[in-house]
Order: sequence, then structure tokens, then C-alpha cells
Amino acid sequence: MRALIFDFDGLIVDTESAIYEAWRELYQAHGHDLPLATYVQCVGSVFGHYDPMVALETLLGSPVDWDTHLPMKDARIRAGQQGLDTLPGVRELLAEARAAGIPCVVASSSQRSHVGGWLDRTGLRDQFDFVRSRDDVARAKPFPDLFLSAAEGLGLRPEETLVLEDSSNGLRASLAAGAPCVIVPSPVTDGSDFTGAAAILKTLAGVSVEVLRSIHASVFAAARI
Repeated sequence: MRALIFDFDGLIVDTESAIYEAWRELYQAHGHDLPLATYVQCVGSVFGHYDPMVALETLLGSPVDWDTHLPMKDARIRAGQQGLDTLPGVRELLAEARAAGIPCVVASSSQRSHVGGWLDRTGLRDQFDFVRSRDDVARAKPFPDLFLSAAEGLGLRPEETLVLEDSSNGLRASLAAGAPCVIVPSPVTDGSDFTGAAAILKTLAGVSVEVLRSIHASVFAAARI
């Protein structure tokens, strides 16, 4: 394990809970619920396989006045994300990795402006060597492009990195890239199908570089058996 590749939303900061609640409120305002099991299809990706806008209009059988409702949704998201800080263990792991000389980068399906804004607000920008966002690749997760681009930027093979993710879309992208993946579920993704993950951790709190090295090594030890 020569580098760590971090997802952003739901792994570094729980931005996802407020986003889901805002979408759910929008659905409820139109007389429908939005189950978490349905919404989670788009977490960690973009509105490709599942688009909540298209899905709502399909439920209603008519167009939605998005010019009115999207700004209201976005305002609800901003209110719900107000004052958020990093999730437990993130800062400590980044500090330990830096001390050990292990590069850390972000690979996120979100826009660069979104990720960069949060890295600035949390004071973490200097902890990462670089950021890869959906603005940098042709395809977002679950395609492997982001993790392949991140590994290339590090000058490493994907299998020399360890990906830290919270979503099944991120896991699928990591596996497609050939990079082992550790899952740390967020409140939104908890309960998703994480088949193929090298490990599933409840939190990054107390997780050391040595623990992650062991997980990474175990993946390839198992492959040699």
C-alpha cells in the first residue's frame, strides 16, 4: 500500500444526509415518499442509472416546476449542512499518513468546486496531494475512471493504492479499477450491498495506517492462495 485514495461525500464529511432529506422533502411535497433504499442508487455517482428528478415526474405522470423547486431544495441542503465538520478519525488518519510519507488524494464524483469548497472550510486542502473530480474524467463512479486517474496522478498502479469509500457505486468503481476498497458506510449508505469490499469498518476512528496496510496485504494474500 503506497497511497490512500479517499472518496469525499459521506466519507470525509457527511454531506449526504442533508441531500437525501432535502430530496425526500421535495418528494413529500408532491405527495410521494422517497425511500432511502431507492435514493441510495445515485449516491457516489451522478444521475445516470437513477435520476430522482425523472423518477418523480414518472410517479406524478406530469412535469415538475424545477425552476421553483430546485432552489428550495438547494437551500434546504445548505441549511442541513451548516456547521458540518469531518467525520471521526479522518483528521487523525490523514496526519498519520502524512507522517508515514503515504500520499493521500481525493477521488469524488462531485464537482471540483463542491469538493474544494469543503476542503477549504474544513482546513484539509493541504492534507491531500491533489483532487480528482467528475470534472476531470469522462465517466463518474461506478465506472473506474476516477480511480484510474488518481492512480496515474500518483504514478502508481491501482493495486498499489487503497481506496476508502462509503458507497456501493464507489466500491464498484474501485474494483473495476483494480484497487482494493475499504468501506466506511455513511448514515445514507449503511445497509447497501458491499460485496467485494476488502473490509467494512463502522468508522475511521482509531483506524491506523498499519491497520489499512494489513487489510491491503490480506487482499493479495488471499488472491495467492
